[in-house]
Amino acid sequence: MSTFLQYVLDGLSIGSIYSLVALGLVIVFRATSHLNIAQGEIGLLCAYLLYQFGESGLPLPLGVLLAVAAGFGLGVGIEVAIVRPLSASTLAVVIATIGVMLLINWLAGAIWGDQLLPNFNSVQFTYPSVFPSESSDFVRILGATWRYEYIGALATLLVMAAGLAWLFSKTRLGLAMRLVASNPDSARLLGVPLNRVNAVSWGLAGAFGAVAGLVFASISGNVSLTLMLTVFLYGATAATLGGFDSPLGAVVAGLSIGVVENLAAGYAQVWVGQEMRTAIAFVALLGVLTFRPSGLFGTARVQRV
Repeated sequence: MSTFLQYVLDGLSIGSIYSLVALGLVIVFRATSHLNIAQGEIGLLCAYLLYQFGESGLPLPLGVLLAVAAGFGLGVGIEVAIVRPLSASTLAVVIATIGVMLLINWLAGAIWGDQLLPNFNSVQFTYPSVFPSESSDFVRILGATWRYEYIGALATLLVMAAGLAWLFSKTRLGLAMRLVASNPDSARLLGVPLNRVNAVSWGLAGAFGAVAGLVFASISGNVSLTLMLTVFLYGATAATLGGFDSPLGAVVAGLSIGVVENLAAGYAQVWVGQEMRTAIAFVALLGVLTFRPSGLFGTARVQRV
């Protein structure tokens, strides 16, 4: 029982990071019907920035705030400078964000990685811990050990998801974002500033990506150029599985993927192996989408002919 609970608790913690990435993707898709392929790399760059702020002597809380603000600003900048001029073509936006992803990864390597070394991708740093991470910082639950940093990852997701729900349901900005997502033409006729709403949506998504990067780097204890690659794949899978227009679906799917992945790797490691863990999420995704293409919580689109 304790082993099973250990796998579940660890899965919930890593699944929280997948859900944060998925929520960023959902925010952008709900507002603009576009996919931000650079979502993971925004988190990577902000994770490096937090390291740099720490090296510069800034207090950790201030460094975290500045890194998240940088993620917000980067999201806004991508929307204004790249996405907005290409918004008429969904494919063009996808290709452009792929280019942004590669550019950010190269930039991080150029600044913090030694490109003179053939293995510069593996250059790592001693990373500041966002949550308590001493050897004694854990609680025991029915024999399972749950570290404070893992609890912090789940708590961060729950707080940010609750804040997003409040934003969508209780604020004028959230209502404007919902209106733009459901019917942009009507929103324009009602005087809703579409460009401003879209920019804020991409900024919020960038902030969610930044938090995901900071939390994952903190738990991992280091940051490298491949830090967010697998996390983004899982996050995109969670967004698709839950439904690209459903924040609740992103949270549930991300947590579920983390738990299922951990259970499979723990109990079936002889057959699955660590290198096959990524395939588990995609098998689950294929199985669900075969019967429900809009995702578990997504709204089926009805086309009139």
